[in-house]
Amino acid sequence: MKLVRYLLFPFAILYDLITSIRNFLYDIGSSQSTSFDIPLIAVGNLSVGGTGKTPQIEYLIRLLQQKKIAVLSRGYKRKTSGFVLVNENHSSEDVGDEPLQFFRKFSSISVAVNANRVQGIKELKEKVDPEVILLDDAYQHRKLKAGFYVLLTKYGDLYADDFILPTGNLRESRRGAKRADVIIVTKCPEMMTLNDQESIVKRLKPLENQEMFFTTISYGNMLKGARPVAMDDLSDYEILLVTGIAIPEPLLDFLQGKKIQYRHLKYPDHHHFSKSDIDTIKREFEALSSVKKMIVTTEKDYVRLSDTITDLSYIEIETRFLKGKDEFDNKILEFAVV
Repeated sequence: MKLVRYLLFPFAILYDLITSIRNFLYDIGSSQSTSFDIPLIAVGNLSVGGTGKTPQIEYLIRLLQQKKIAVLSRGYKRKTSGFVLVNENHSSEDVGDEPLQFFRKFSSISVAVNANRVQGIKELKEKVDPEVILLDDAYQHRKLKAGFYVLLTKYGDLYADDFILPTGNLRESRRGAKRADVIIVTKCPEMMTLNDQESIVKRLKPLENQEMFFTTISYGNMLKGARPVAMDDLSDYEILLVTGIAIPEPLLDFLQGKKIQYRHLKYPDHHHFSKSDIDTIKREFEALSSVKKMIVTTEKDYVRLSDTITDLSYIEIETRFLKGKDEFDNKILEFAVV
């Protein structure tokens, strides 16, 4: 695989040239960006997948809960097109798993999907009239000018150490980081040292106007879904773990740290589970020998699986700041609370 990526290096150079010219035209104003008279917060990354955008959006929803919030997403891998305002009748195939998760988890917000973010905001303003809009995975959407940009990069896989697609995983040059208002290093070890943080700051070289923060993933104390079992009691069970996320390794490390016995069925990110997949999951579950056994999945996968597997539980996650939480919160509140 690495050899193939190296062989594709000329295409990466071409892709870098195309995206750099595009960004340059937007930077100098030759290509027009649309702005709006409403606080827009864009959360995104330079690389493809797995940086923790979903828990970061949820963090912002909780932080801004006193405001009338709307979340706008593309709705990755959905089977519909155009603008869709999510409601209780929609499935993950209609609107995408993450938008449906937001909608089901936070009853006070509006959630919409539209690949055309500018048109999506116009529709939201007309139909919902929100006080602030959170833009999920919109960092490269240059046709839209957000007022505040949150750039995520994963610990152990920093954009400074990566390269442009298809040789690497970057959607655009690391130079694109200059558009960010804040840079968050996600999925850090809980016991991350200050020296490690300072080393990463030196590698990412933030601009003077940019602040950097470090977050980790916090797992819930209780399973949610069909069986609300305490995480500390899961070691009494044999678990069939089903994941369809980009990087399941942190979850596996967490379960191993809890001494939880599990068998892992791994599927691609945003996987749409077919009847054959469901049959495989049920068959593998039946094959577990323990009397006390459960099917456990991630919160995002639960949205796609719960309609077809009734005895299903999920592990909830949240973003937690290692330091600087108050500083980050204040920056967001100062921008969004007008």
